[in-house]
Amino acid sequence: MSRIFNFSAGPAALPEAVLRQVQAEMLEWDGSGASVMEVSHRGKPFMQAAAQAEQDLRDLMQIPDNYKVLFVQGGATTQFSAVPLNLIGDLPGQADYAHTGHWSKKAIADAKRFTKVNVVCDTSDEGYKHVPAANEWTLSDEAAYLHLTPNETIAGVEFAWLPDSTVPIVADMSSTILSREIDVSKYGVIYAGAQKNIGPAGLTIVIVRDDLIGNFPDNAPRLLDYQVMADSDSMNNTPPTFAWYLAGKVFAWLKEQGGVGAMEELNRIKAEKLYAYIDDSDGYYTNPVQPNSRSRMNVPFILHDNSLDALFLEQSHAAGLHALKGHRSVGGMRASIYNAMSIDGVDALIDFMHQFKAAN
Repeated sequence: MSRIFNFSAGPAALPEAVLRQVQAEMLEWDGSGASVMEVSHRGKPFMQAAAQAEQDLRDLMQIPDNYKVLFVQGGATTQFSAVPLNLIGDLPGQADYAHTGHWSKKAIADAKRFTKVNVVCDTSDEGYKHVPAANEWTLSDEAAYLHLTPNETIAGVEFAWLPDSTVPIVADMSSTILSREIDVSKYGVIYAGAQKNIGPAGLTIVIVRDDLIGNFPDNAPRLLDYQVMADSDSMNNTPPTFAWYLAGKVFAWLKEQGGVGAMEELNRIKAEKLYAYIDDSDGYYTNPVQPNSRSRMNVPFILHDNSLDALFLEQSHAAGLHALKGHRSVGGMRASIYNAMSIDGVDALIDFMHQFKAAN
């Protein structure tokens, strides 16, 4: 068997060591005589595994005791609605949103269904190439919270700083969670789809401060209520048990690698290598994002002649470098280099890019 280097933006690559462990446990998990997908989510073995997954995540992110950790369904996009419903209480209210890419745009559109939205900054006119400095933001006095998308997966734009805020900061960390160390106490809510740095699609992590729970409107769907999910230990309905189990395996693997700090250093090295090659390619490859806003997780790049795009994708795929096609709204290429992508994979991509440039 030959494993490819998978540069998909999500669902993304998983650590091979984790996949092999899951493979070994597929038919019989934890001495149960059945797969983890076949046992009750309320049985003692799964309840223990779920609790261990939460504890490992708390350890990795140093999550304070006054925060709940929820394992929910619906994808991160469901949280675009859940956030205003939970944090504002007496709707419509008002919230501040930074518009720095495709996903923050979607979050704004959903929030507007429930609350008045003040867009504090908007880089859509330029095609999302940087994060505006704090002195360019227009914050409101009436906002219940400030929503950020710290890493925009499609544009490859990442916040290198966190704004000062007098209201709770809400962050969609789907494509950056566990990739670098953060101070959780500076956020009111962190949410993240699992399918990039955590595990398979179908699971979303929500980390929410205790005092922000309990404001949910009576006439809204209860499965979006953080209080309901917290009170039931994320088991108000049958959870995505396999995704939760596999996420727990990834958390354990991250601990074995040295934790989030060790992954941050590896991610820095990978990103710097790839950006350095792009910048030194004499314009053959270019990255459109301002250097101080470049993502460590998602690296878009454009060939000097887009008529070569199809050939680049065909030959890179044949070389075992998969899923490099850029998002349809942007074009070009995109290499997603999440935690599970090795330095060897980035080196292989750079070698291919060098050879392709020489041949074309």
